[in-house]
Amino acid sequence: MPCSTNSQTLRPDAGSAVPAWLRCWYVVGLALLLWLGLGQARVHAQASAAHIQNMQLDRSDEGVFLSATVKFELPALVEDALLKGIPLFFVAETEILRSRWYWYDEKVATSARHARLAYQPLTRRWRLHLSPTPITSGGLGVTLGQTYDDLDDALASLQRFSRWKIAEASALGSGNSYVVDFGFRLDTSQLPRPLQIGMAGRADWNLSASQRMPLPAEGAR
Repeated sequence: MPCSTNSQTLRPDAGSAVPAWLRCWYVVGLALLLWLGLGQARVHAQASAAHIQNMQLDRSDEGVFLSATVKFELPALVEDALLKGIPLFFVAETEILRSRWYWYDEKVATSARHARLAYQPLTRRWRLHLSPTPITSGGLGVTLGQTYDDLDDALASLQRFSRWKIAEASALGSGNSYVVDFGFRLDTSQLPRPLQIGMAGRADWNLSASQRMPLPAEGAR
């Protein structure tokens, strides 16, 4: 065996008195650490699968508007939960910060868009609800609902943000520099408790993306 304890001790004239079997296991240990590291890298890559495309900001006397597309594919485990009747909740959030050279950036405006995606087994259709306020599992409240025949169509609507008003014009002053933080995530806190416990350490459920962009001056394109 390559790492047998019966291996001969290296000769002193070879420049080492370390047993050959110990050196062999040392090499095996390094290979194992490398393999684990690559595994962690793959998990991180899966967790970062969502990304934001074509983010644009428009500032006018009507307010601040954001357009973007959040690209992602539902992992098989997450889609399976949907097919079993478990609704998924998503949250998109923005913060507008005023840059201050003498202190931390000042938060001047925030906005959020909440979504609930569910599968209806009886009709075999998908239902997407959108709301500016949190959607709880106990009720939909005041939401805008749309039904889709295909999951891809429902996801496309969920992922697309077209001129979303994220702040009133009065919230921003003239002559100041601002940046906008945009974040999107799967809200796992609203999943059933047993599922939350079972997802510990599972990268499949870590679906999120974020991007920061300077806000153009008023009237700029």
